[in-house]
Amino acid sequence: MSTRKRLFFLLGALSVPALFTTARAIPVEDKPSFPTISYWDNWTDPQGVTHLTKCKMSTFHEDSIAPDGDKIMLSSPHDGPATVTMRVQPPHWKGGWNVSHQVQWIVPLSGIYFVKAMDGTSVELNPGDILLSEDVAPASHGSDPKGHLSGNVGDAAVALQILQFGEATPSHVSCQWQ
Repeated sequence: MSTRKRLFFLLGALSVPALFTTARAIPVEDKPSFPTISYWDNWTDPQGVTHLTKCKMSTFHEDSIAPDGDKIMLSSPHDGPATVTMRVQPPHWKGGWNVSHQVQWIVPLSGIYFVKAMDGTSVELNPGDILLSEDVAPASHGSDPKGHLSGNVGDAAVALQILQFGEATPSHVSCQWQ
C-alpha cells in the first residue's frame, strides 16, 4: 500500500469528521464540490520564528483504493517513508519548549492537547483535530524560547497519533496544502 493510501487509511480510521454530510449517496458523476479539511499549521518563517495558522486542505483528487472500488477523494500532502507513533501523555503533562525534528502530522485521539508557537499564538486541539508540525528549523532570538510549547489541557491523559515523514521538507509559508 502506498504511503498516501496508508495516510488516508490511518486518518480515516481515526474518526476524522466526515467530508460530506448527506442523506443520500452522491454518484461520482454529480461531482460534489471538492471537500476541505481544516488543520493547524505550525510553521517557521524565514527569520526562524514559529507561527500557528488555521488552514484548509483542499488539494483533493478523485481516485480509488481498489481496482473495483468506488471513487473517493484523496489528498497526498506528504509522500515517502513514514513512521506512525501512538503516544499517551499522562494527566497534566507539559512538554516544555522543543523543536520538531521531522515534519509530522499530529491527531489527538483523546483528551485536549495544546501547542504554543514562538509568536505567542496557541491552539487547543480536541480529538479529531489535525496539526501539521513543521517547525523543524526555528532560530534562537536572544533568551526567547524556540520551537513550540506543548502539553495537556485539563486533568485527563492525552492520546496522540503522530505520522512522521523523515524525508519531507518543511515549507516556510503557512497553508502550503490549500
